[in-house]
Amino acid sequence: MRKLFGYLLPGMILLVVFVGLFGYLSPTGSAQTALPGSKPVIDASSYSSLQAAIDAVPAEGGVLRIPPGQFEIQKPLVVTQDDILIRGSGSSTHIVNVSEDNQAALIIRPKKPESGEESEPQWRIQLADFRITGNEKSGHGILAVRVNELFLTGVSISYHGGDGLRLDNCYEDPRVSDCLITYNKQTGLNLIGCHDIVVAANQFEENQDALRCTDGYNLCMTGNNLDDHLGRGVVVENTYGSVISGNMIEECQGTAILLDRDCYGVTLGANVIAHNGGGIDLRDAHGCAVSANTFTINRAFGLKVGSSSGRIAIAGNSFSNSYIGKGEVWRDSDDLQAGGMILESTSQLAISANIFSSVRPKALELAGATSKEVIFSDNLLVDVTSDHSRLKDSIVADILEVE
Repeated sequence: MRKLFGYLLPGMILLVVFVGLFGYLSPTGSAQTALPGSKPVIDASSYSSLQAAIDAVPAEGGVLRIPPGQFEIQKPLVVTQDDILIRGSGSSTHIVNVSEDNQAALIIRPKKPESGEESEPQWRIQLADFRITGNEKSGHGILAVRVNELFLTGVSISYHGGDGLRLDNCYEDPRVSDCLITYNKQTGLNLIGCHDIVVAANQFEENQDALRCTDGYNLCMTGNNLDDHLGRGVVVENTYGSVISGNMIEECQGTAILLDRDCYGVTLGANVIAHNGGGIDLRDAHGCAVSANTFTINRAFGLKVGSSSGRIAIAGNSFSNSYIGKGEVWRDSDDLQAGGMILESTSQLAISANIFSSVRPKALELAGATSKEVIFSDNLLVDVTSDHSRLKDSIVADILEVE
């Protein structure tokens, strides 16, 4: 019986191989035609380097998959194709920039024409599900220049000597969501000349500044967590028509949110701004709304409106220390640093329905020349002093003051 099985086994194996091959072949015996229009997925593990794998993606685009592993690079990876998706295997795909000559780890930019003329922008690049790190002497983590419809999701960007993620004139629809941007020596996410921007559900930790948006418009920044930054939280300059809402901004050594250099039409709403060097600083802003924010123990001030700002609506905010009821506070020593609102020679403000409780030195402090043309009404002042009675050419009404 064993001898018979030994004779039959080779034939059985051949039969299985033949059936499998027959299933793959068409009736004419040739390989089945691939799906019309499809392109092969590039597997980086089949190439000698990550750059070689990137270069293998067709010029018209495709998908590059990077397996788990730690991949050290000495010079920037460069992506010039349109319509490319680079996807890793989560944080187990770890690209490490070991160079110490201020070079970026990953550069995304249009291919330069041989004519030397300026190239057309690059389009539709997606990065997903990998980790990229540098060192104090390396440059930016990811540098994208003139890339439209750039989309990052699930990317961790950490420990770079420059910015974590720098988008330079990525004009159309950049999106950054569900990313972790941490411990970079400069700005976590630096947006320069961008338009219709979405920054959502990211975590920023201990960069210099968390986010800067300069010379752009239509920033939608929602649902992010910013913690422990060595500089400021969010810096917005020369940008209009934007919303910063629903963010947690905590323990920045500098100001949580700064609007400067001709900002207008910006809404700052429903943010928790806690334990920062300062809260919101409207240094040069007009036509903006500040509403429903919680300002808790911000050392220099909760909200400051500078002399170059005006036409601001300020409503429904809470300025507080750590009072938890029954005459008790949670952070006794820190509470002495809980700042209120400062007006610096400004005008044309509507300040209503806010509560100022146990903030120092004053609920409303007037600095410089007295501010004017202010409506200060329907506010609740608890355990504070205030300068609201010194406002000029203003309406001060219905103030409830409680010892």
